[in-house]
Amino acid sequence: MSQNVIEVRDLAKHYPPDIKAVDGISFSIPSGTVFSLLGPNGAGKTTTVEMLEGLRNPTRGEALILGVDASTEYQRIRKRVGVLPQNFEPFDMLRPPEAVLYWARLYDLGTSVKDVERLLDTVGLSERKKSLSKKLSGGEKRKLGIAMSLVNQPELLFLDEPTTGLDAKARRDLWRLIEDIKRGGTTVLLTTHYLDEAEKLSDDVAVMHRGKVLVRGSPEELISKHGKMTVVVLAGAGADGLREVTRRGISASMEDNGDVVVPVADPSEMRMVLAKLAAIELNVKSMYTRRQTLEDVFLSLVGTKMDEGVLAE
Repeated sequence: MSQNVIEVRDLAKHYPPDIKAVDGISFSIPSGTVFSLLGPNGAGKTTTVEMLEGLRNPTRGEALILGVDASTEYQRIRKRVGVLPQNFEPFDMLRPPEAVLYWARLYDLGTSVKDVERLLDTVGLSERKKSLSKKLSGGEKRKLGIAMSLVNQPELLFLDEPTTGLDAKARRDLWRLIEDIKRGGTTVLLTTHYLDEAEKLSDDVAVMHRGKVLVRGSPEELISKHGKMTVVVLAGAGADGLREVTRRGISASMEDNGDVVVPVADPSEMRMVLAKLAAIELNVKSMYTRRQTLEDVFLSLVGTKMDEGVLAE
């Protein structure tokens, strides 16, 4: 068997007359890593995952999951895979232990009450085990979904937009849970439109847009190659500040909030750039350095920002 848990080769899903939801993508995912498909709504992330889960047949290409063809042999590995679908909703009238035990029986597993309690403790729901699922918060429902997806101790876990719509605390709670799952040896395929989430959790990221993978690599590699790594921010310098900086031959741009940004491609040049900027009389609120992020990479690749999965006009 291949060392890669997932191998995708020229995978495509087209719909008539000319919709290319996924348009010839390829990637592989090593065991024990977190791999993120990152992109806006409509990029093809969920369609890709559904083909990997054996729910949709590809128009062309191949997806090997744990060494078997997902489109024809998925039943062979179903018990080795966990799935949390997009927009997951638990069984409203079941309590968390009942929902987890019911799911285990669907897998024909001999899951005990102690096993269920352990899973609920793992996802941080022990104190909510007597509540009906419909009474759980959005974050707690996602935790319950993850507990259900872990009931078969999967080697591979699909998490499709698990933190969409959650508040900041609930998102951080799920981040910690995903990190714990990875430490336990489970490979995670995560789809997300949150750039900070992909940067925080991922060993590798594939940026998707309009059905294609634009780039793939670790967050650090993508930032190094497609971002500017580090910038000097002249807060509030505005158009006058930009004009003064560029007049001296220093490359710079202005953000929507009026901050002037000076890229520094080579960290060894930072001191020289700061000295040059300090010598210019500028009306600024502050001057500081900022490391580039996946948000800057995405802006560089796609040409527009993304907010809650929606591309800016």
